[in-house]
Amino acid sequence: MSRADIYYWKCDRPAAFHGTQMRRDVDAQSAARLREALRRHFAASSVELSPAQSQGNHLTWNADVDGVAMFIRVEDGPEKDDHLEVESAVLEQVRATGVPTPRVHGTDVRRTKVPFAWQALERIEHPALNHWYKQGQLDVAQVAFELGVAVAKWQSVRPSCYGPFDATVWRDARSLSGYHASYEDYFHLRLDQHLRFLEDREFLPRDQRREIERAVASHHALLRIEGGCLVHKDLALWNVLGSETHIAAFIDFDDAISGDPLDDLSLLACFHDAAFLRQAFVGYETIRAFPNEHRRRFWLHLLRNMIVKAVIRVGAGYFERDAGFFLIGAGSNGADLKDFTQQRLALALHSLATDADLSIL
Repeated sequence: MSRADIYYWKCDRPAAFHGTQMRRDVDAQSAARLREALRRHFAASSVELSPAQSQGNHLTWNADVDGVAMFIRVEDGPEKDDHLEVESAVLEQVRATGVPTPRVHGTDVRRTKVPFAWQALERIEHPALNHWYKQGQLDVAQVAFELGVAVAKWQSVRPSCYGPFDATVWRDARSLSGYHASYEDYFHLRLDQHLRFLEDREFLPRDQRREIERAVASHHALLRIEGGCLVHKDLALWNVLGSETHIAAFIDFDDAISGDPLDDLSLLACFHDAAFLRQAFVGYETIRAFPNEHRRRFWLHLLRNMIVKAVIRVGAGYFERDAGFFLIGAGSNGADLKDFTQQRLALALHSLATDADLSIL
């Protein structure tokens, strides 16, 4: 299906919050079908599968295909989305910039043999950095610096147009192109719907919603960028694999877009404090300079991203989860996540108006 009217897949897809509202167990029939699909695709004599412990919206397996270790992602939503093909291309282009990503062994989104799309990736034998972070063992300063460097490097990928990538253009021309002619059009996509959802669910008071609308309108000039860069759009420690001190690979570019260079850095501020962001900014500046008005652009994108995070967290019931959930820190609960979400959204709104320094985080 087309993602032309999608701002962010997890909450805007027709089957909104599919795979995010509860942990899904992989069934024996799906495993058997996947095993046969892999055997045919790779002409393999041996395929071994075991469910992977993933908390994303895809079904995942660890696989051994004729002795080759792979990580398998399956998209089984009712929309029959084919975006794993585009994401495979993005992974290859990101790795070409010098940023480590898993190699793609194979992808099939046609659904001619099985009722789902699948992607086979190189299996990286490291946990997500969130594992170390929740245990208090992550070298935060070093990792934050490396994150900033990586963001600056993959911004050398310059797709045409803006927003999510058009799978048809990729197949026909082997180039990444967003659906939207202007970045402003993409930024505003579904914004009214997201704000209305949060107000209807009593997460966002009406006066705060109106304040957000006024703030975005008064900063519309910041959205008139000329040429987009690659944006991961889901940059977080659970999408980075590595050790306590080193990044081994970046994963899950399924939501990648052509957009603003401050967007990915603002995503880090959805979770982390000023010290973390300062290190990421330092790392970024070792590769490229920031554009004009970079601080206000940072706050504007943090505001937009926190709106999306809030929609997902409310819609998928994240505020009812416990510390075993990947988004919730040790010793915390869903109520703490709700408080943090509301505080960070309000902080972004205030900081945009005042052009605040990062130290306010």
